[in-house]
Amino acid sequence: MAVAAQQAGTRVPAGAKPRRSFSLARHGTLLASLGILAGFLLLWEFLPPALDVPKFIIPTVSDCLVELKRMWFQERLFGHTMSTAFYTVLGFAIGSALGAVMGYLLGMSAFWEKVLSPYILALQIAPKVAFAPLFIMWFGYNAMPKLLVTVLIVFFPVMVNVLQAMRTVDRDLVNLARAYKLSRWGIFRKIEMPSTLPNLMAGLRIASTLAVIGVTVGELVGGNTGLGFLISYGGGQANAAMVFNAILFLTLIGIVLYTVLARVEEKILHYLPKAEH
Repeated sequence: MAVAAQQAGTRVPAGAKPRRSFSLARHGTLLASLGILAGFLLLWEFLPPALDVPKFIIPTVSDCLVELKRMWFQERLFGHTMSTAFYTVLGFAIGSALGAVMGYLLGMSAFWEKVLSPYILALQIAPKVAFAPLFIMWFGYNAMPKLLVTVLIVFFPVMVNVLQAMRTVDRDLVNLARAYKLSRWGIFRKIEMPSTLPNLMAGLRIASTLAVIGVTVGELVGGNTGLGFLISYGGGQANAAMVFNAILFLTLIGIVLYTVLARVEEKILHYLPKAEH
């Protein structure tokens, strides 16, 4: 292909790989992943009955599918899923915004970073899930506790990533901007913000996986709606198939949120070079 392109007068970059080989490698990776999934599902379907494992401990795939149909019509599975998804996205959005703002503000002021860092560190070390019962005592058995737990869990990875990125901004560029009388807002908008975007997006991707955990903990401890509630209810009824199905839907919510953020990151950080594998 490279030779044909050169003969046609088209310049081919050095080290360019044929598109066909890339496509074949991509299809090979997909087939390998699907093969592993198929093998896992087959083992899950036939191995527990072969080992005489009771269904209330490890249900088969077919048992989970039967239970999934029952949950859809009798347990309002769609409503519980939408509730969990909504508070996952809402908690993620609020926690990420607060974390980014706090990270940028602390990164702009070394004084306040030193003053507040011991308290931030203490709150970061404290187990966030332990706050769920406290929030329930304060706000009752409603959506507020799981939302607050989610915000608290999401807040710190975003803030830490942004703060670390602010510490590593090129100071020569900042000093040069000050020499040209650029305002503080101008320095942030033209130098600091673009420099910290990769760390910010990395923090958001990490936080997207933690947001599902925050919502689930709130629903497990004191919720009456959501997939976490179904896990708690199914566990109390010794209905392992219900628990497996709820975990599957929680995983799907996390995958969708993470995938959306990865696509947004590709659009925003398109100018960054990508390593070839």
